[in-house]
Amino acid sequence: MCNPELFTHDLFSMRDLAITVAEDAGALLLDGLGRARATVETKTSPTDVVTEMDRASERLIAERIAIARPQDGLLGEEGANTKSASGVTWIVDPLDGTVNYLYGMAPFAVSLAAEVDGEVKVGVVHDPVHGETFSAIKGHGAWLGGQLLVIRPLSGQTGEAPRLATSLVATGFSYSLPRRNAQATAVAKLLGEVRDIRRCGAAAIDLCWVAAGRVDAYYESGIQKWDVAGGGLVASEAGGSVFELPGRDGCLPVVVAARPGLEAELRELLIRSGADAIPAG
Repeated sequence: MCNPELFTHDLFSMRDLAITVAEDAGALLLDGLGRARATVETKTSPTDVVTEMDRASERLIAERIAIARPQDGLLGEEGANTKSASGVTWIVDPLDGTVNYLYGMAPFAVSLAAEVDGEVKVGVVHDPVHGETFSAIKGHGAWLGGQLLVIRPLSGQTGEAPRLATSLVATGFSYSLPRRNAQATAVAKLLGEVRDIRRCGAAAIDLCWVAAGRVDAYYESGIQKWDVAGGGLVASEAGGSVFELPGRDGCLPVVVAARPGLEAELRELLIRSGADAIPAG
């Protein structure tokens, strides 16, 4: 174990590196968007796909990180896995929203996070279609481009606790049919108790949209470390509440992000709707 304080002074340069690399990977993805994607393979199910652009983006990121910080480790969604000699491990989703990308739809994103001795300290999520880069440094705040992100009260609710009935809630669905069916049952129960539901197809973007106030809350079961590491830090550093709701009876945990004041009511609603009862298998 290294001393994380040795790296504290370097967090801003690590954030800047992550921004540069994520934006370069985003440019690569945009360049490939208009071309036929010759290689499309499935991962966990026939609807869970990976394209050659996922892998090309991950290679670019891994190479750039290795050149800039050769002692760091890297954990990537598409298989990159190098051990850290510095105490820093980069957690990489090279193309969050692969199905959107495959169909030429927005949004999709590149997500990078730097974990120092097991704690995420830097997060960057780049949305290349909209030209937006979200970033965060643990204990220092979150930014959209150069603008500091602070979650503000809902319009018309200044001075009042936000309410779920007037909240816009984002979620996502599994590529596993049994999980998807259970999630559909849960979201049908939840739908009547919120303003509306949004599903953008990229978890990292959902988390950043909580930070930017574009949605009021987000929840999803069965997502992976690389899905939440960067965007989760952005949401929490912007003032949101980010937590994991345990799954009941061995079911999948639920990652939740919400604007301040919604946490207790949202937790209760998720349990009541069965969002914590999504099968792990």
